[in-house]
Amino acid sequence: MAEKDRAAKEQQMRASINAKLIETGERDRLKEALQQKLIECGWRDQVKAHCKEVVKQKGLDNITVEDLVLEMVPKGRALVPDSVKKELLMKIRHFLASQSDL
Repeated sequence: MAEKDRAAKEQQMRASINAKLIETGERDRLKEALQQKLIECGWRDQVKAHCKEVVKQKGLDNITVEDLVLEMVPKGRALVPDSVKKELLMKIRHFLASQSDL
């Protein structure tokens, strides 16, 4: 039962944080900053090239958008540089620290 309570509390906290990020406009600012960092570090080009390779290997007529997404999501996440992940996490922590009502 304690595990279930902890999971419910965690879910509630995530919802509260997400609501605050949206309410303050910080979510959009973080999203824009992340997009820019990913472009700067070449992530977008790497993902695009891998998509093209997958389509080339499987053939355009033999792959659906859903298939491509299923293959690309784990690959795309793995390609995000640790420095970008750390910077985003630092910005989120700074935001949370500045919010006294969370």
